[in-house]
Parts: sequence; C-alpha cells; structure tokens
Amino acid sequence: MEQLLRPLVWTDYRLAVLFTVMFPIVLLILSFIKKSEAVTKLLIIYWRVASLLMITVYLMIPAWPIGFLSGLAARILIPISLWFWVDLNDEIKDLPKSILKLLFTSWRWAMTIYCILGVILNLSTGFISCAFSSNVTTITKCRVWLEAPWGYKAMIHADSRPGFLGFLGMVGLVVYIVYLGYFVFIRLGKQGRTALEQ
Repeated sequence: MEQLLRPLVWTDYRLAVLFTVMFPIVLLILSFIKKSEAVTKLLIIYWRVASLLMITVYLMIPAWPIGFLSGLAARILIPISLWFWVDLNDEIKDLPKSILKLLFTSWRWAMTIYCILGVILNLSTGFISCAFSSNVTTITKCRVWLEAPWGYKAMIHADSRPGFLGFLGMVGLVVYIVYLGYFVFIRLGKQGRTALEQ
C-alpha cells in the first residue's frame, strides 16, 4: 500500500503547487495588466480561501492531526469559492474572448476537478482517519502525507521548532474560522451571492 500511496501523494503535492499557487499568480498578474475587475476579484477571493492550504502545511509540520481536517476542508471550500458568486460568474461569462478568459476558465475548471479528485483521494486513502489518530507519526499512511510539509520546513524554516510553526498555523486557523463564520452568518445574509459590492 505504501509503495502505491507515496508516489500518489507526492504527485498530489506537485499538482497542488502548480494549480493552487503558480497558475493563480500568473492569472492574477494578467488580470491586473488587462484590468479585468471580475477576474481580479474572484482571484482575490480564491487567495483568501486557499490560504487554508498554507495554514494546513504549518499545522502538519508538527504532525498535528487537525491539519488533515483543514486540508480536506480547503479542497471543499476552494471550488465553492470559484463558482459561488452569481455576479462574477455573469461578468466573466460576458467577457470578450481573450487569452485571459481562456486561461482563467480553463484553470477554474481544472482546479475544480483537481479539488474533487483530491477529496476522493483523501477519503479513499485513509487521509481523514489521520485526523483522529493520537500519534500520526507512527502510522505509515499518515507519515506519507507529512513528508512534503517536513520538506518545506527543512527548506524554508530549517532553524525553527515544529511546535512554533504549528502555533503559527493554529493562529492562522483561528483567524480563518472567525472570518469564515463572519462571512457565513453575517455578510452572506446581507449581500447574498454578490461579490463586487463587498
């Protein structure tokens, strides 16, 4: 099982860097250059929601089980954030044909499919069971998912203690949950599925 899981997990992490970081940065730069307000607004919303992925990395560095839950939540929330806004969807649909529109639309569909497949992968490999394990570092299938965050720590935060980085992730998660709660229970009721007035 581990021999099959490791390449699958590392492929997932590589695709995550490509789809969740590289492409959106290029698209955001293009949307600023082309002055496409709807695409820019949707990408800013995307970055707010996708910040949960970075929070997840920091939670997984000290092998805190909650990181597995936040990772799954991110894969569910990201496609919702890309398609939720009625006004932005209409504006993007009405944009004239351009390379930006083609690239953005292709990325949005690819990102949606990637996240759905990611949720299926997470559920079928026992990823979510790691969220309820008392010591995830002793379970092979959980350790495989922790290897990339540990590699990130070795490259970027070599001198930092895992517990401190996990604390930063936990602070980020609390702020994220508070903001999400504010959006769901207050802002959504006032503005509905309209984004441009925010």
